[in-house]
Amino acid sequence: MTDDHDNAHLRRIRSFVLREGRMTPAQQRAFETHWARFGMDYTGKPQDFDAHFGRRAPRVVEIGFGNGEALAWASEHDAARDYLGIEVHGPGVGRLMNALAARNASNVRLYKHDAVEVLENEIAPGTLAEARIWFPDPWHKKRHNKRRIVQPPFVALLATRMAAGGLLHLATDWEPYAQHMLEVMEASPDWRNELAPGQFSEKPDWRIETHFERRGLKLGHGVWDLLYRKA
Repeated sequence: MTDDHDNAHLRRIRSFVLREGRMTPAQQRAFETHWARFGMDYTGKPQDFDAHFGRRAPRVVEIGFGNGEALAWASEHDAARDYLGIEVHGPGVGRLMNALAARNASNVRLYKHDAVEVLENEIAPGTLAEARIWFPDPWHKKRHNKRRIVQPPFVALLATRMAAGGLLHLATDWEPYAQHMLEVMEASPDWRNELAPGQFSEKPDWRIETHFERRGLKLGHGVWDLLYRKA
C-alpha cells in the first residue's frame, strides 16, 4: 500500500496539461446525449461496477485513452470483459462516446477526470484484471520528468487495485520514457516482468496500431511495450 506521503505526492502530480481544444458540435452533443449512458461522474467514493455494467466480469482500465480508437476496438473485440476508460480531454471523450453509441456498446464506462484520483477513491482494491497505459505524455524536458505518470508511488497504488495476477501493459514511442518505465517497474516489488527481468515485449495482438502510432512509425519512431504481472 502507498502511505499518506505517497498519496499526497500523487495528488500533486499532474501528468497532463488540460488544453481542451474546441469540441466539434458532434462531440458536444455526445455529452448531452450519451454521458448518462457511458459516463461515470466522479464521486470520491468506491463505485459498484457490477451495478453499472449489470454483470460481474473481469475489468480492464485504460488510462489516458486519447481519441479512444484503441479502447473502442478492444471493447468491441473482447465482449466478455468490461472496460473503464479514463481521459481528461473532452474532445476525445466525446468522440469515443459517439463511436460506442453507434454500435450500441454495453461494456464500456468512461471517466473525464484525473486518473490518480479515480484510482485512489473510485476503484476498490482488487477490482482490475488489467490496466493499460499506452503512449502517455512523455514530458520530454528533464525538469518535467517528475510529471510522468509512471512513477514508483503510482505503480504501487495501481498494484493495490489489481486482482491477483493482474496485468499492467505499458507502451510508449519515446525511448527515454521507455527506459524510465523499465527502471520504475523493475524496481517495484509489486510487479514482475511477464517475459523476463529487464525485457521489453513484442507488440501484443490486443494492442492495435492506431493512427497516432502509424504516423510515428512513418517518422522513424520506435515503439516499446512492457508487460508486468502483479507479484
